[in-house]
Amino acid sequence: MVYCHVAPYTSSILCLDASPLFLLYLLNVLSLSLSVFLFLCFTKSSNRDQNKTSPHTVLIKNLIQLVTETRSFSFILFKAVSFGLRLDSEMVGKENFKTEDLNLCFEKLMMFGAGSAGAIALGGGQVKMEGRAITDWKDIPMELLLQILGLVDDQTVIMASGVCRGWRDAVCLGLTYLSLSWCTKNMNNLVLSLAPKFTRLQTLILRQDKPQLEDNAVESIANFCHDLQVLDLSKSFKLSDRSLYALAHGCPNLTKLNISGCTAFSDSALEYLASFCQKMKVLNLCGCVRTASDRALQAIGRYCSQLQCLNLGWCEDVSDVGVMSLAYGCPDLRTVDLCGCLQITDDSVIALANKCPHLRSLGLYYCQNITDRAMYSLAQSLVRNKPAAVWESRKPKNDEEGLKTLNISQCTALTPSAVQAVCDSFPALHTCSGRHSLIMSGCLNLTSVHCACAVQAHRTASAFPHSAH
Repeated sequence: MVYCHVAPYTSSILCLDASPLFLLYLLNVLSLSLSVFLFLCFTKSSNRDQNKTSPHTVLIKNLIQLVTETRSFSFILFKAVSFGLRLDSEMVGKENFKTEDLNLCFEKLMMFGAGSAGAIALGGGQVKMEGRAITDWKDIPMELLLQILGLVDDQTVIMASGVCRGWRDAVCLGLTYLSLSWCTKNMNNLVLSLAPKFTRLQTLILRQDKPQLEDNAVESIANFCHDLQVLDLSKSFKLSDRSLYALAHGCPNLTKLNISGCTAFSDSALEYLASFCQKMKVLNLCGCVRTASDRALQAIGRYCSQLQCLNLGWCEDVSDVGVMSLAYGCPDLRTVDLCGCLQITDDSVIALANKCPHLRSLGLYYCQNITDRAMYSLAQSLVRNKPAAVWESRKPKNDEEGLKTLNISQCTALTPSAVQAVCDSFPALHTCSGRHSLIMSGCLNLTSVHCACAVQAHRTASAFPHSAH
C-alpha cells in the first residue's frame, strides 16, 4: 500500500516508500480515472430530474472528498473505478464485483479517455474535447468542471478548489455565486482565505445565526471582489462603520444589500455608502435603528434613484421627512416595508401613493398614526397615476397593476369604508381564505371589509341553502 497526501492548492504528491517511476504511473492512472469518471457521471445523468438530488451528485461529492481527504492513493483509485462500474450498467451488469470486473472497467475507462476527438453529452448540450489527451486533473475543460461543481453544494465547491491548481483556477475564474451560511464556526477566517481567490463573485451570502463576521473580512471582500452585486450581511452584529466605508469604495456595483440586524452601523456610514453605490435596487435595513435615520433616507433618495425594494421595519427614528424624500427621489419603488415605524403619518403614505406608480407592496403594521386619509389616497392613486388618454375604467384590468399586498395590522384608527375603498380599487388585494394579501390582524372594526371574490363566494353559498335534514 502506498500512502499519499494531496497538498492543497498544488498538484504535488508526498509519498512514502515508492519509486519515482511507480509513483508517476499511479498518478497518471488515477488522474485519467478521475477525469473519465466525471465524464461518465454526466453521460448517465443528462436526463435526470433537476428538482431531485441525483445519485451522481452524491458520487461526485464523495469522489471530491476522497481526493482531498484520504491518504491512500490506491484506495482513491479503487473507489474511482468502483463508482464508474456502478454508473455504467452496460459495462458490468452485476452488483457483486470481482477483480476481473474492476480490471475490465478500468481498461474501458482508459480507452474512453485516450480516444481521439469526441464530445461528452452534458445537460442537453455537448462539451467538445478537441482531440486532446487527458493526462492530469487540470486537463478537464473548465466549462465541464464548472457544470460538475454546479451540481454540488458550496462546501464541496470549496473543497474542490483545493484539489489542484487547475481546479482552483477554474473555480476562481468561474464561480459567481457563493453562500457560506452553512458555516457555523470560523466564518470570518474562511472569508479571509477565500476572498482573495474568488474574485469574480457576484453574489455572496453571509447570513449568520450567531455573529461571526468582523470588519477585516468585509474589507477583504471589498478589496478583491469588485464585481460583487448581491451581498447578505444580515445579523452581523460585530460589524462597524469600517465595513460600509470599505464596501463603498470596493463594491460600487452593489444592487442588493441586506444589513438587517446590523445595529452598530451609523446613519453617516449609510449615507456615505449610498453616495458610491448608486445602482442599489434592493436594500434591507430592518432593525437598523441607528442606521436608518431621516438623514440617511434623504441621501438614499438623492443618490439611489433606481431603488425598488426597501425594508425599514422597526426603524423607530424614521419619520415623514425621510419617507417623503424616498418617495420623491426613488419613483420606481415597488416594495416598501414601514412596519413598526411609529412616527410616520398619512403624509408618508400619500407621498408614496402620488410619486411611486409602481408600488406593489406596502407594510404599515403597527403604524397607528395612519388614518382614512392615507387609505383614500391609495385608492385614488391608480386613477391619478394613469394617463387619461389610456384610462378606460377606475379599476385595473388585471392583477398586475396597483397594490398586491397591504399590511395594515394594528392600524386601529382606520374605518371599514376607507379600507373597503382600497380593496375595491385593487383586485389583487384579497381577504378570502388562502389568498390573504390584505392583512388586517388586530383591527376588529374592519371585519366587514371583504374582497370581490369573498363577496361572490358568500353570494354563491347563499344561493344554495343547505337542505333540511
